[in-house]
Amino acid sequence: MDNICEEKHILYLSRRDVEEVNLPLASMLRLIENCFLEKGKGNSIMHPKHWYDWGEERFFSAMTAYTPTFKVAGVKWQSVVPENPNRGLPYINGYIIINNLENGLPIGIMDATWITAARTGAQTAVTAKYLAREESEVLAVLGCGVQGRTNLQALLLVLPKLKCVQAFDINEANLRAYIEDVEKLGIKVIPCKNQKESILGADVIVTAAGIHKNPKREIEPGWLKQGVLAVPLDYDSYWKPEAINGFDKFFVDDTRQILHFREEGDFFRNIPRIDADFGEIVAGKKTGRQSKFEKIMCMNLGVAFEDTPVAFEIYRAAKEKGIGVWLRR
Repeated sequence: MDNICEEKHILYLSRRDVEEVNLPLASMLRLIENCFLEKGKGNSIMHPKHWYDWGEERFFSAMTAYTPTFKVAGVKWQSVVPENPNRGLPYINGYIIINNLENGLPIGIMDATWITAARTGAQTAVTAKYLAREESEVLAVLGCGVQGRTNLQALLLVLPKLKCVQAFDINEANLRAYIEDVEKLGIKVIPCKNQKESILGADVIVTAAGIHKNPKREIEPGWLKQGVLAVPLDYDSYWKPEAINGFDKFFVDDTRQILHFREEGDFFRNIPRIDADFGEIVAGKKTGRQSKFEKIMCMNLGVAFEDTPVAFEIYRAAKEKGIGVWLRR
């Protein structure tokens, strides 16, 4: 459409459109790091997720953020349905709306599937950049779905000595497919029979399975190697409280959010003192790793102040490339 007026039109980007923009992963890492830097400086406004249950392990959530440094405000509305992969649908589905900060008008609506997957992997990589040991060689991945893939791809950019993935998934088909994909990256994959086998000897642990309110937590403190970095993406669904409390340092991506969930009573009923908000570490206000022997956990819940700047960057790139459909208001 020629002579587009953004006051009269809004850009719609489908999942295919977002993927076609193809924002480079390295650029994503830099953007996510800057998001945490600005948060650490106090330049982002974000409230805890609004969470709505609607059945066994199903939920809707609304994630909002205002990040003036990146000149964007927005919201991500998403759903989680565990049965969806069996239907050929993503486990997580959603859309992001971003707004112009001058007149407040929505300027873009886009599918959130690719953004959620890519920025979560990028967030793990930025976490590892600051908190993992540089000589880390072995990665444990528990949950070999989309996040198991994107997290590995991003981690390879910040952990140059990474050479082996110890992978576990309760679904054997998922595990086999994951092994095939990872081997194409030139990384050795060791299929594991259980959680313990995948974690033993790992330098970095990423748990990326489903989020459960009443899970069977299995991960024991005795399984953990000295100097390990653990990054749970599935809340505290798989970690026994004594394992979480056994870390030398406990960080989170957003303190208000984890405390909100604990107050609601469904998650994080038994967690240690929070040593820092990760943004404070990136901004140099708090200390991260101080010893190669420290066992560190950073609980990454997923935060909207990442989603909205990433969505805005994709919106700008899509305009330049002529991708998407302009809708009349």
